[in-house]
This record gives sequence, C-alpha cells and structure tokens, in this order.
Amino acid sequence: MTAKEHVAEYSAVLGELLREREKLLGTLDRVAALHGTARLIREAVGAKAGFVGELTEPGLAVIRWMSGNRTDALQDLEVPTGQGVGGRVLALGRPVRVTDYVSAPTITHHFDAQVRGEGLAALLAVPIVARGETVAIAYAAMREPAGFGDDAVRRMEDVACQAGAALHLAKVAETDRTAAVAGERLRMQSALHDSVGALLFSIGVQVRDLHEDFHGNPGLEARLRRLEGDVSAAAGALRESLLALSECSPERALPVELAEHCRSFQARCGVPARFVQLAAVPPLDAERTALLVAAVREGLLNVEKHARASSVIVSLLPSDDGVQVVVADDGTGTDAVPGTGVGLRTLAGRALRLGGRVSLVRDDDDGCTLRAWVPLVRP
Repeated sequence: MTAKEHVAEYSAVLGELLREREKLLGTLDRVAALHGTARLIREAVGAKAGFVGELTEPGLAVIRWMSGNRTDALQDLEVPTGQGVGGRVLALGRPVRVTDYVSAPTITHHFDAQVRGEGLAALLAVPIVARGETVAIAYAAMREPAGFGDDAVRRMEDVACQAGAALHLAKVAETDRTAAVAGERLRMQSALHDSVGALLFSIGVQVRDLHEDFHGNPGLEARLRRLEGDVSAAAGALRESLLALSECSPERALPVELAEHCRSFQARCGVPARFVQLAAVPPLDAERTALLVAAVREGLLNVEKHARASSVIVSLLPSDDGVQVVVADDGTGTDAVPGTGVGLRTLAGRALRLGGRVSLVRDDDDGCTLRAWVPLVRP
C-alpha cells in the first residue's frame, strides 16, 4: 500500500470515529431526559401511560418516548399543530385534557385509530418549554374514561418544567461536548501538520538530493521518481485530511476558537484561564464572530501585559437579542487605565459599526471585566 493510500485510509477511519463519537455524545443526555420524563409522568400523576412528543420542526411533534404502553400504535406518530390533544397544546400553548379521547368534542380526531389501538381513553397533555419556547409535549393517559383534575395538571406542569430545564442543560452540554470534539479536531490537525507534514517534506528534500547524487543511473533514478511521486501524492492526501479536520460549522466555530485562545493563554503565561459557555448561542456571520474573537484575544492580551492576575474566566452567552463575550480577571495591576488602549478603541469602533458595543471596567474588588456584545442578524 502506498503512503497516499495509508494517509487516506487513516483519514477515513478517523473521520468516521469522530462522527460516531459526536453523534453518540450529542444524543445520550437528551434521550435520558425524554425517556425519564415519560416514566416520571406515570409516577407523578398516577397515569397508566406516559409519553413525550418532541418537536422536530416548528409546529410538528413526534411521539418517540413512552412508558406503560402496550403496543407501538403511537410510536413515531407525527402530531401537527391543531390536531388531536397534542396539536391543540401546540396551538394554544397551555394544558389540554379530555375525559374520553374518541368522543371528545373539543379536539380533532385524526388519531382515533392509534388511541384505540393503544387502548387509551382519558388524556392530559402539557407543553414542555425551554427558554420560552415549546420544545416537546408531555402526555398522561388513562385506559378508562376519567377526569384529570387541577392537581393532576399542576403535577404535570411541574414534570414539564423539570423536563424543560433538563433539555436545556442537555443542549448546553451537547454544545460543550461538540465544541470539545471540534477543538480536538483542530489539535489533531496541528499535530499532523507538524509531524507527518514535516516528515513528508523532509523525505521529499532527501529524494531530490539523491537525484543529484545518483545522476546517470537510469534504474535508480526511475525508482527515485516513483518514490518522489508517492511522497507528493501522500502530501496531497495529507492536505485534504487537514482540510477535513479543520471544517467546523458556524455555531461551533466561535466557542471552539475562544476555548483555544484560553488554552493558548494558559500555556503561554501559566495563568489558569477557563472558558465557559453559559448557554447555546445562535450562529453569527463571519464579521460578528471575528469581532467577538478579537475582543477575547485583546482581553487576554491586556491581562497578560497589565493585570498580574491569578485566574481568568472567558464566558460566552446569549444576551439582549445578541451574543456577548466576557473576559474577567482577578488581577491587581494598576499600570493600565481601562478604556485607553488603542486595541480597545479599535474594537469599540468595529463593534459600533455592527450595532454592538465594547466596554472595559475595573471591578470594585480589583480585576477588570471586558464585555463585547453584538446584535443578531435579522433576516
């Protein structure tokens, strides 16, 4: 097998492993939260069955997580806005209950066959909300006609509230994990470039030198040309692999780069620097992303030059219909007056052109806090 084929094979295996790891880590916590909610519904309300429909797109829930079911009649059932009990919840944004599903006059009857197939009668459904947005529907069901009272509704809403918080945390954790995976891709890219790339370059130089040393030996020169071709092909395959490893979706690019700057600062200065993403942030365009990265870089540079800090925290979070980064240190340095640096003034000017803002203030208990905020781009 040629060097090019080896590089291509290892690159393919590596890519597949990264994709599988990413998919698994991004699914486990959410699955546990949703499946656990279905079980908790039965315990909290005393229902015979509990199930959860997750929104896969605005206005469409899919029932996937069930507890106490006897059949698969409801499995993967798609519930659009306005249809059945769950669809009415999506339309109204509040709990809906029926004493007997198939005879209830307040709902549509698109799913009578599925409800009969599972042997259900009374149903109660409430929205599961995360950060003000309905992300799923929680259902409680009885197998005989019955009335769900106000106490049952309150308990279901408590379960839904816990589920919404769990799903939000799972989403944040997923963002952290995928950012970590993307960061690892970047580190692997750098390591491959510095090791394999340098080795291939060295081999190429030595082969070219051998051409000169063995000039006039046609047989050996032909073998050297083939070796030189293999090295060139391997270098091309390596470049493609490095490009694939560097690919990063817009929503991951910002947290990955900020985390890398923190790691680089800590390695360079020996001062602990921690990156914290407080919540998932929406994707930003290249100009806004570059500004926030530049703000963190400037903040860390100021800490390195002036702060005499023992720790730094860089945080990323959604804020005021936009995205904000914060660089906070616990330094005691007094040789720099906040707000007077050329770098900071340049950043503030860039932010202003984007409708954003940058500020640097000295905290009451020593240390400084730099904040940079940019608004979201509205379609």
